Amino acid sequence: MTGGYRGRHHGPAGGASRLAVGGLLLAGAVAAASIAWAVTRSDSSPPPAAAAPSPPSPSPSPSPSPSSSALRSVTIAAVGDTMLGHTPILPPDPATYLDGVRGALRAPIVFGNLEGTLTDASGSKCATPKPSPTRTPSLSPGHSPSPSLSPRRLCYAFRVPPSYASDLAKAGFTVLNNANNHSYDFGAAGQQQTVDSLDAAHIAHTGLPGQITVVRAKRIRVAFVGFAPYGFTASLLDLSGARALIRAADRRAGVVVVYMHAGAEGSGAVHVTGFEEHFAGEDRGNPRAFAHAAVDAGADLVIASGPHVLRGMEFYRGRLIAYSLGNFAGYHNFSDGGDLSLSAILRVTLAKDGSFGGGRLVSLRLSPEGRPGPDPSHAALELVASLSRADFGRRAARFWPSGIIRRPGR
Repeated sequence: MTGGYRGRHHGPAGGASRLAVGGLLLAGAVAAASIAWAVTRSDSSPPPAAAAPSPPSPSPSPSPSPSSSALRSVTIAAVGDTMLGHTPILPPDPATYLDGVRGALRAPIVFGNLEGTLTDASGSKCATPKPSPTRTPSLSPGHSPSPSLSPRRLCYAFRVPPSYASDLAKAGFTVLNNANNHSYDFGAAGQQQTVDSLDAAHIAHTGLPGQITVVRAKRIRVAFVGFAPYGFTASLLDLSGARALIRAADRRAGVVVVYMHAGAEGSGAVHVTGFEEHFAGEDRGNPRAFAHAAVDAGADLVIASGPHVLRGMEFYRGRLIAYSLGNFAGYHNFSDGGDLSLSAILRVTLAKDGSFGGGRLVSLRLSPEGRPGPDPSHAALELVASLSRADFGRRAARFWPSGIIRRPGR
């Protein structure tokens, strides 16, 4: 992969670790224990010969006595852009900020896009030390343009204290993505401190150049690979390199999940165009072409965010593609009303061979401060269903009123 900052080799991260002890089933027979652990490593690293169980994950324990069918599949909960504020504007209660959605977020693997850094570094990419409170119409909340753009444009550099990694772990996150336009806001030092903070909190991470992250849950190996259109991440603009990385992930795990931070931004960017998309002078890739290439290379699930709004979903070659899960959480830096405040949790169950076993979209709405909560109106579900039909026709994902996701024709 091309790029400046090279991903380092990481030892066991332990972010998706779990221990489920079987209960008594019949006449005192004991079910086998189910063990899950996470291993992060670069693309050039050889597969580990054996991995020891890591400390238990802070996420809630699974139910005892898993059935044999449950052991043949894994459920993943995924959300979009997540950042618990931006220093010095921080929530008074980071440890409880996501309590309102913790139940819906609970799953063996919980994935999100970390839209910023976990660092106390002071040297940001912006000329001013903190974002201006005034926004320009050309930029959506939470976006920072390239430093090469006109200095009159606003520049956003996101960071929260490194200790917030523990708060994200307590909320249930087991895998976080660093492939986005804010992961290098404070340069190599900020990016490395973010990685170190996630490691210390036992949260697996992905998205740096050449990085493949493998977690194991319910005896199933799941590989995560994150992409964004930048050299300090695994680049989605380098299609041949991306295909090679996804193929390598496919050789290492039975299930491959690809994340892409792609597409234009803002309320006017809810549709997947099928063309190259640009924003703030940057080439943000062709999300549809990249997602299809990812599936062709071995991806079993493609999830995305970056546009700061929800987008539709389609099935391509039997694999689900969620083109944007929008904003999930922020503190006075993401929510701004309308479609920008609609959010969702995507829950997908995949068989051990990666085939789609079922899914559900849980509708959320962000408060004016950017805090996610349940939305009884199901506005997010209605929007995603409508966009799916409009953008993908016969390949569109089908949705029941309860949020259940079905493949076309089912």
